[in-house]
Amino acid sequence: MSGNNNNSGNTGGGSKGSTPMSQSDASRIQSANAKSGSDMSSGGFAARAQGAGDRNANAGGQQSGGTKK
Repeated sequence: MSGNNNNSGNTGGGSKGSTPMSQSDASRIQSANAKSGSDMSSGGFAARAQGAGDRNANAGGQQSGGTKK
């Protein structure tokens, strides 16, 4: 088998039925990445997760904290 890593499955991007990223989800991702010494740059996964959480919160989709009253 050659060294091709061709992922022909789910490519993400918010497919139908997926759960949107919340700000609290993004916070957990950032915390875990910081503790493990992972990439904390502005182009890293944690930053992209925070951007998605912020966009969803601004769209009215999620509240930070995870519970609605």
